[in-house]
Amino acid sequence: MSSYEVTRSTTISAEPQQVYGKIVDLHKWESWSPWEGVDPDMTKRYAGPDSGVGASYSWSGNRKVGEGKMTITDIAEPSRVAIDLHFLKPFKAQNETVFDLAPAGEGTQVTWTMTGTHTILSRIMGIFMSMDKMIGKDFEKGLAQLKSDVES
Repeated sequence: MSSYEVTRSTTISAEPQQVYGKIVDLHKWESWSPWEGVDPDMTKRYAGPDSGVGASYSWSGNRKVGEGKMTITDIAEPSRVAIDLHFLKPFKAQNETVFDLAPAGEGTQVTWTMTGTHTILSRIMGIFMSMDKMIGKDFEKGLAQLKSDVES
């Protein structure tokens, strides 16, 4: 297959607007992102507006976090945030990442999806491990941290 999709979901005991605020403002990712703290010396840079379309976040760190940039490309308050994600190191890749938020009883169902096209390197890596297995655990960790952050 030339493309892939990684999706994880959780339900958070909070209104969609409250959860949305933690996703649409990239500065707030520090409290829940699964990659925060992996490299204490990682450099980060924010550009554009504080939140919403055009807000961007660039990072550069050790081989575990690599280097890249993400930019919010589309929003539908409080139900959707779409992000253009570019990895530069340890390998180049471009992905679309989407957070969908939907009311679920007295809470919010959050679905985190990343789609992309396999590169030659990711096809080779896919022989040994799928993108779902490589990225899915990070999404699960991030959603658990988002849930904890919002519910506390």
